[in-house]
Amino acid sequence: MDEYPLIENHGLIGDLQTAALVTTDGTVDWFCCPRFDSPSVFGALLDKDDGGHCTVRPAHATYATKQLYLPDTAILVTRFMTEAGAGEVVDFMPVTGTTVTPRHRLVRMVRCVRGSMTFAIDIAPRFDYGRKPHELHVTEHGAVFVSEGTNLTVHAVREPDDERLLNSLTVDKDLHLTLSLQAGQQRGLVLDSAADGPPQEIRLAEFQQIFDDAIRYWRSWLSKSRYAGRWREAVERSAITLKLMTYAPTGAVVAAPTTGLPEQLGGERNWDYRFTWIRDASFSVYALLGMGFTEEAQAFIGWLGERIKERAGGDGGSGPLNIMYAVDGSSDLKEETLDHWEGYEGSAPVRIGNGAATQIQLDIYGEALDSIYFAHRHGIHPGHRQWTELHAVLDWLADHWDQAGEGLWETRGGREHFTYGRVMSWVAFDRALRLAEATGRPATAERWSGVRDTIYEQVMARGWNDSRGAFIQHYGGDVLDSSLLRMPTVGFITPEDPMWASTLDAMEQELVTDSLVYRYNPEASPDGLRGSEGTFSLCTFMYVDALARAGRTDQARLVLEKMLGYTNHLGLYSEEIALTGRQLGNFPQAFTHLALIDAAITLDTALNRR
Repeated sequence: MDEYPLIENHGLIGDLQTAALVTTDGTVDWFCCPRFDSPSVFGALLDKDDGGHCTVRPAHATYATKQLYLPDTAILVTRFMTEAGAGEVVDFMPVTGTTVTPRHRLVRMVRCVRGSMTFAIDIAPRFDYGRKPHELHVTEHGAVFVSEGTNLTVHAVREPDDERLLNSLTVDKDLHLTLSLQAGQQRGLVLDSAADGPPQEIRLAEFQQIFDDAIRYWRSWLSKSRYAGRWREAVERSAITLKLMTYAPTGAVVAAPTTGLPEQLGGERNWDYRFTWIRDASFSVYALLGMGFTEEAQAFIGWLGERIKERAGGDGGSGPLNIMYAVDGSSDLKEETLDHWEGYEGSAPVRIGNGAATQIQLDIYGEALDSIYFAHRHGIHPGHRQWTELHAVLDWLADHWDQAGEGLWETRGGREHFTYGRVMSWVAFDRALRLAEATGRPATAERWSGVRDTIYEQVMARGWNDSRGAFIQHYGGDVLDSSLLRMPTVGFITPEDPMWASTLDAMEQELVTDSLVYRYNPEASPDGLRGSEGTFSLCTFMYVDALARAGRTDQARLVLEKMLGYTNHLGLYSEEIALTGRQLGNFPQAFTHLALIDAAITLDTALNRR
């Protein structure tokens, strides 16, 4: 690997406990095992020389490549065309289920579909982010890479009477193979993280069965979708992507399956997103239930309930909830840097863990209560114990809502009284009151109602800036912030209110550039970090939602269509978009895809009503 592929030149595969990225030229350059936040086995995405990779591509010097998903599945097909023939590499991971397991299989089917083709296969793992050495043992049926505490077994796919289609060569403990196929022939390999025994020869019939089972799983799952609107292809691809980022044993959704992909090339805004944010995952309940995926929403609500149960009464001023957790619910996310890696296109440092985990962000209580209330309206009801724990959370928030924090965007420039945090604290009490009334559960209703109204009056007095004619990022400032696009979504203000119309106009003038939306202006509101960033894709979809709610449906539709033009060739989005149109930040980002689903549903409803 002599250069870094574009971030958008990747597809995502996974088994609901971990995931891998595959480039358009057939390289797996990111794969962590046994779960999303485990150390990497292949990490060339963050260090092309020392990160490790698994590549399957034509040995021919010149070829063209195309990539697609098998329709209605998470099975990725990378196609290669040469003058001598055409071939395909079909990548997927058999779904592991809800039981935690160390065994994860990465399947790479290799086909020749026209003429003839010789494939070059390189398998070069680098365990524990390249920090642990390994030994290589080659056998008749495959190979085993052995490292401290970790093995990676390579099973060969072939028939017993095959002619010698496969030739191998080991160099520096890596495996280099060539595979020559004629039209109609199919072979391949399976990378197994916890094989039961030595490498096995996998027959083609068994290989085909694994493939057919994967197709059946994904199409059966997607058939539960109730979305039949105008943007069905984009919405369903987003749903599959969110499913791929779900840790099935707990129901937790990671923000992204990657770490360290930069928000600015060469800059320091490189974060680890392989964890579950209360905020992001709570938003996913809206998207999943909006499409009819009740099981996934219920699993997350259960995971959230466990986190609330752990510290329902609060822990001093830090609150009952952390802003993020590991997928198993643990909260030790100590941040460190991988100084031996150069980072994507030299974007250092490469971080693992996330120091923002200890920040105070009071908006998470509103997002959590909003998702629980929304789930209740869709038949997922809180039990007695969960209600008791929620009651304790609300009582804590009633004592602590009026304090400064780091805010939704996890700034590292000091705490402020962020308007969005106040709005979502209002949401927490509003939804708790609604839930208590709907279920007849006991509540300190008079106190909660009083706090809710106090927050509302405070936001209207201190969160509004007369000179800007808009709601602003934090009290005492004049900076705009696109997080406030959610104000009408959560019902804090009506979309027709003149104050909201004025805010929307101000954002359009300052934060919107050719339909793409910035989070805020870091020059006007320093966030404690050097450099700048691109437009935030989540915010663009939130803008679509806000425009649709405000009755600006033609404008909303144009913004959505433009934004869909920035997707990669597979319908995937990273976190941000650069001025050049390149995708930036961790990839793919769950927040962006769930916002796409929400925007499409809201705009469909508005257009149908019109």
